[in-house]
Amino acid sequence: MSGDLVVLVNPTARGGRARRVVGPVVQRLREGGHDVRVIVGASAEDALARARTAVAQGSDALVALGGDGLVHLAVQAVAGTGVPLGIIPAGTGNDIASALGIPRDPLAAAAVVAAAAGGDGTAVRSVDAAQVGGPGGEDRRWFAGVVACGFDSRVNERANGIAWPPGMAKYLVALVQELRTFSPIPFRITLGSGDGAEETEVIEREAMLVAVANTRSYGAGMRVCPDARPDDGLFDVLVLGAVPKGEFLRTFPKVYRGGHVGHPAVTIRRAAHVTLEAVGPGADVVAYADGERVGPVPVTCAVVPGALRVLVPA
Repeated sequence: MSGDLVVLVNPTARGGRARRVVGPVVQRLREGGHDVRVIVGASAEDALARARTAVAQGSDALVALGGDGLVHLAVQAVAGTGVPLGIIPAGTGNDIASALGIPRDPLAAAAVVAAAAGGDGTAVRSVDAAQVGGPGGEDRRWFAGVVACGFDSRVNERANGIAWPPGMAKYLVALVQELRTFSPIPFRITLGSGDGAEETEVIEREAMLVAVANTRSYGAGMRVCPDARPDDGLFDVLVLGAVPKGEFLRTFPKVYRGGHVGHPAVTIRRAAHVTLEAVGPGADVVAYADGERVGPVPVTCAVVPGALRVLVPA
């Protein structure tokens, strides 16, 4: 690679942390012998359009400086193109970077990107990405981490409507509010091999949440599927069945260390193709991918093996 790096920045990530480290990060990349351009879009749509233009023009790598939301946006531009993705964590949640072994410190991550982008390709890792959208193929988008439906996505919906307090505090407010009214959701989950064969399993049950995981964690460290791997061509699909709210409050915090997987209400399956539906009362549920709103179910998720090339530590 000749060294032309395009850095995509979310200036509001983690209360402006990304903005504060742009200068040092760009300097570190340039010290590695790279030409560097910075993209800051006027909106998410503008940023994505600029990123896609840069990829189409033959940049050596697109580098996302921000959290999982910005990585999600960058994946839309690079997945399936062969152009590598660099990740420099600077957000509230950096779960995708963590799953790929990328350092948490932005300057250390920039050093990884600089070395990997200037090397012989040995530090470019091929990993899976996935697509999510309507069962008929409509409104499909890429994701790299986790699709979530249920209690957690309901909390996200509430939090998106809260102007204050900012940051993670609003998610705590939304969580408390949602707990007051939440009831288990009747899901139908269809699992398949994705190779054109017949479906392998259909799960119909009331559940607190369902997660379709390409990587192990989401939500700033919740290890919802601790054994999920981003390079095996399969999702780990977790279903947390209906439990009383008190039991849910005791079980849910264990997700930060993966201790929830032994709970009798937890089921984990592996599949390459997953359709999520909610039926009957309480069926108004929205899916989120990498923390970004997808839309109401039903949705279908499909793994695309090796669709991403990521700059990682050698």
